[in-house]
Amino acid sequence: MNQYKCVQIPNHPLPPTAFIGENVRGGNIFRELSADDEEWQPTEIESLCMNCYQNGTTRMLLTKIPFFKEIIVSSFSCAHCGWSNKEIQSAGRIQDQGVCYTLEVKTKQDLNREVVKEDCAVTKIPELDFEIPPFTQKGSLSTIEGLLDRAVAGLEQDQPARRAAEPQVAEKIDEFIQKLKKLKDVEHEFTLVIEDPSGNSFVENPLAPQKDEALTVTRFKRTAQQDQQLGIRPDDDQVEERSGNDLEAMRGEVLVFPTNCPECNAPASTNMKLVQIPHFKEVIIMATNCDSCGHRTNEVKSGGATEPLGTRITLHVTDASDMTRDVLKSETCSVLIPELEFELGMAALGGKFTTLEGLLQDIKDLTVSKNPFICGDSSSTDRVEKLKEFGEKIEKILAGEMKVHIVLDDAAGNSYMQNVYAPEADPEMTVEKYTRTFDQNEELGLNDMKTENYQEEN
Repeated sequence: MNQYKCVQIPNHPLPPTAFIGENVRGGNIFRELSADDEEWQPTEIESLCMNCYQNGTTRMLLTKIPFFKEIIVSSFSCAHCGWSNKEIQSAGRIQDQGVCYTLEVKTKQDLNREVVKEDCAVTKIPELDFEIPPFTQKGSLSTIEGLLDRAVAGLEQDQPARRAAEPQVAEKIDEFIQKLKKLKDVEHEFTLVIEDPSGNSFVENPLAPQKDEALTVTRFKRTAQQDQQLGIRPDDDQVEERSGNDLEAMRGEVLVFPTNCPECNAPASTNMKLVQIPHFKEVIIMATNCDSCGHRTNEVKSGGATEPLGTRITLHVTDASDMTRDVLKSETCSVLIPELEFELGMAALGGKFTTLEGLLQDIKDLTVSKNPFICGDSSSTDRVEKLKEFGEKIEKILAGEMKVHIVLDDAAGNSYMQNVYAPEADPEMTVEKYTRTFDQNEELGLNDMKTENYQEEN
């Protein structure tokens, strides 16, 4: 059966949606932007102008942008009245968790940070008690300053009518608009919060690959209401309840369930299996293979509960043979390399069961090879040189030419690094157990978890 992609056409009267006649299974209709690809042209659709109600032209381009997955770039122009607009719609998959970016804006340079804001994201400025609710603005690729300008433009839009009908309300809104405009002068620090339940929004870290102290990124589990707003519906027909007696059978069984490819969105299948890691615990390994585009991905999740204590594993890399050590990095684990002043936050690479060489290669790909801000209009000479230097240092570590410490810090205690001297102690590796802080428990969702009298109540 052919699979077709359904997209919304802006400014079109009725019906509001149309099908793009491209076979998703036969090929990827979302191609990366390239100045050398002369054949890749926008699709033009005649549509109604909502300003003069004459026919105008909508141009649509289906493309891919790193960190924003697949997108639909559309623009409308009317030759009769000159009215035009543009917008971005996400065509990618909804992530497993929502994401919240909290940025402390301290200098005017922070206003130049690039931002990908989904239409379902909530934007907040706590100092002004200001909030832009979800689905009230279209998705955009802009900067912090651009977000402020867009908010000001939205408030000013109906001011003439308000001044005539409700002058007192209009006066208060004018005062608030002036407060928003003053934020661009950055006379005082303020906080910008972008909370996106789809997990597809993004705020630039100009210090990459180093940690940005002004930017905090947290992942969260969506509420039932947010799932409903995103149109997510559980398929009860595919949910099978298994009793405790079936657990032994599951350990020797590879479970297969249908899904969609994260790259081309074509139907694919995901394999899942329970695996016991020696000297550690049981984990769940999931692998997805797409027959349409060839994309492959794997992910590891802990099969057990959150440990009572967090785990910090520190390995002193002294030889190239250390690169062959097995590593289990859970999605709650952060990776630090103190000698490079590098920190990779939790959930950045997801859960992985790989080797130390594979983990370092993934870090290099994420920060250098696949970083969209080192090419095109977003690049700067200093940033490109800094990231290239970081990539060269990673190569030296992989070749055993640079001695460093690799730290796996997992607040949930579900990460692991192979001890090649087991069952004896490893002289180059230390494993430390520590008590989690309140903030770490908050990120893991443990502070609101009620376990008292659980057995009695159930």
